[in-house]
Amino acid sequence: MSSPQQARAQASAITSGRTAPDTDAAPTSRLREMFDGPRLSPGQRRIAQYLIENITEAAFLSITDLAERAGVSQPSVTRFASAVGFSGYPALRERLQAIALSTLAGAPAENRSNELQSAVDAEIENLENLRRDFADPDQVIAVGRALSRSTPLTVLGLRISASLAEYFAYAARRIHPDVRLLTRGGSVAYDALLQSREAGGTWLLAFAMPRHAQETLTAVRVARSAGLRVALITDLALGPLADEADVTFATGTGSRLVFDSYAAPVVMSAALLQAMTDADPERTHARLEEYEQFADQHQFFLKD
Repeated sequence: MSSPQQARAQASAITSGRTAPDTDAAPTSRLREMFDGPRLSPGQRRIAQYLIENITEAAFLSITDLAERAGVSQPSVTRFASAVGFSGYPALRERLQAIALSTLAGAPAENRSNELQSAVDAEIENLENLRRDFADPDQVIAVGRALSRSTPLTVLGLRISASLAEYFAYAARRIHPDVRLLTRGGSVAYDALLQSREAGGTWLLAFAMPRHAQETLTAVRVARSAGLRVALITDLALGPLADEADVTFATGTGSRLVFDSYAAPVVMSAALLQAMTDADPERTHARLEEYEQFADQHQFFLKD
C-alpha cells in the first residue's frame, strides 16, 4: 500500500510528466462530474464514493489496494475504469493522480458537503427540474384522466421498480375500483396483461428505473401488442423503453449513493394520482369515504 509520503513523491514526479492537473474546479467536483455521467452499478458506485472521499491517497493505490479499500474485486475495478471511459485502470489512475495534485499541492479548500448532503442536493435539483416540467400540467392531467377511465388499470414495476409500482397501486386502489399490480416478469406478466385487456382495460402504467430490466421492455411490448396503451415513468426520455411507450414522464433519479433514490419519481406518481382523483371527483369521494368508515370500524390505524 502507498503511504502519504509515497503519494506526494509520486505526485511530484507527475508534475514533470505529460499529465497536468486541472485547477479550474475543485477535485471532488471534477470527480463527481466524471462519475455522474455513466450509469454505474451499486458496486461501481462504492468505488466512486471511495475515490471521491479519499482522492489524495486513492489516486496512487495499486488496483489490488484500491479493490481492498473499496471492498470490491479487482475485476470490478477494471470494469469501473471502463464504465467511466478509460481503457483500463492504469489510464484511470493517471487521471486520478492529475486531479489529486491540486489537493496535494495545497490548493484552496473547496466548500464541500459530505456524500449524504450531496445526495440530497442532487435530489433537490431533480425536484426543481420536475417543478419546471409541471409549469404545463396538461399532459399529466390528460394521462391521469385516461388512467382513471381504464378498468382494470394495470401497474407494472419489475425488480428495483417494484416499490414504486406498489406505492402507486396501493394509493390508486383507494380511488379506482380495479387496479392490478404486476411485480413479476415473464409469462406471469404476459398472462396478466392479456387478461387485463380482455377485461376491458385500456392503459398500463409502467415504472422503469435504473438498471433498466430487459423483462420490462418485453412486458411493455406485450402490452402494446395486446392493445393496451402505455404510460411510462422512467429516468430517460430517450431509449428503447421510451420508444415503446405512448407517453413518457422522464424524471431524474438520485445516483449519488450506492443505491438510487427516487424523490422525483414518487412526486410524479403522486401527481398522476392527483389527476386521477380530479378526473372523477364523485367516485373519488365515495370510495375514500367508504374506506375511512371501514378503516375506523376495524381500527386499521392508531389514533393521533
